[in-house]
Amino acid sequence: MRRTLAAVLTSATLLLGLAACGSSDDEGGSGSSSASDTLKVGVSPVPHGEILKYISDNLASAEGLKLDIVEFNDYIQPNVALQEKQLDANYFQHIPYLEEEVAAKGYKFTALKPVHIEPLGVYSKTVKNIADVPAGGVVGIPNDPSNSGRALNLLAANGLLTLKDGVGVKATEKDITANPKNLEFKALEAAQLPRSLEDTAISVINGNYAIETGLKPATDSLALEKGADNPYANLLVVRTGEETDARVVKLEKLLHSAEVKKFIDDKYQGSVLAAF
Repeated sequence: MRRTLAAVLTSATLLLGLAACGSSDDEGGSGSSSASDTLKVGVSPVPHGEILKYISDNLASAEGLKLDIVEFNDYIQPNVALQEKQLDANYFQHIPYLEEEVAAKGYKFTALKPVHIEPLGVYSKTVKNIADVPAGGVVGIPNDPSNSGRALNLLAANGLLTLKDGVGVKATEKDITANPKNLEFKALEAAQLPRSLEDTAISVINGNYAIETGLKPATDSLALEKGADNPYANLLVVRTGEETDARVVKLEKLLHSAEVKKFIDDKYQGSVLAAF
């Protein structure tokens, strides 16, 4: 009897152990499978996060894709998080900004195809026409090099200043050859520019931050970048070598679908432009 009871207990213990191991493996396998289908993407909340949420809610499941959308409120951390493998991809930046980041920090990233353009705009609380910017007025511009050059080009295109020939997107204040209104430039973090409107004559604001704060670029701006041949299209960025990851390929396909183009056109009404 004692041997039989001991044998039964031993067998029961062994079965429980095997059951526990089987449960753990099943859960691990299921979790691993789920994780392998999930792409973790860092975004600016607007419009990038809204575009990815539309994809997640309406298109992703048909492709067997799951999205984990992580929002950032600055332009620095999404690349840091991608470099540190906290993300699989990010979607918030354009090529000139990416090139600036790669040159400064040595990231090994690859940009994929352009998705959308957020036209940079000039805004004001007091000025109604860009030609009426007052002499000596303070002008808020982004403080990162790629977007500050972009802002100066927009101001030059609207007659407020003149830049050296050929400086293009790399323009700085040192490249200003004429400033007839003696404008004073105040460089601020891009996210702070909407709040600067209380203290500036005009501010040049990135489209995503304008939209987030209730501005409508297509109707509220004094001047707006053109969409055609715009080098500042935003796109998906991944670590180099991971652009053929099946999840990335699926998301790229969806980002450039007719459904997403229609979503951008319908939702943003010209304040965000599809780049495909």
